[in-house]
Amino acid sequence: MASQTAEIVTGGLVVAAAAGFLIYASQFGDIVSGDGTYPLTASFRSAEGVGVGTDVRLAGVKVGTVTGLSLDPQTFRAQAQFAINDGVELPDDTAVSVATEGLLGGTFIEVLPGGSEFSYGAGDEILDTESSVSIISLLLKFVSGGDE
Repeated sequence: MASQTAEIVTGGLVVAAAAGFLIYASQFGDIVSGDGTYPLTASFRSAEGVGVGTDVRLAGVKVGTVTGLSLDPQTFRAQAQFAINDGVELPDDTAVSVATEGLLGGTFIEVLPGGSEFSYGAGDEILDTESSVSIISLLLKFVSGGDE
């Protein structure tokens, strides 16, 4: 009887821990919630380091998530689709760039808002983009003198 009680208590603790992880993930990981966003797209020459789930940030604050990444076969550019939170209205002269958190940090999409009085709507494409910069190629240019 004592071993049966211990098994029930252990099972209850495992279920409680799993529920705690699900609650944490839904609040801080944006896993459960997907509502309250609108889609935008952008085309990059290079989207190195960007993948589905990559943060979209404005002034260092997460305002969206990359929801898709594909290659455009006509232009050979990376097409990124992302979901922006509903409360964030981006002017239609906004620029986006692929940025990193530092030399060894992660990659994210940085939003640089413009000053237009008109805003992007659901499904619009941001045309002003800046691709990722390869740290290796920058270091090679620095070491070789920069004339390549």
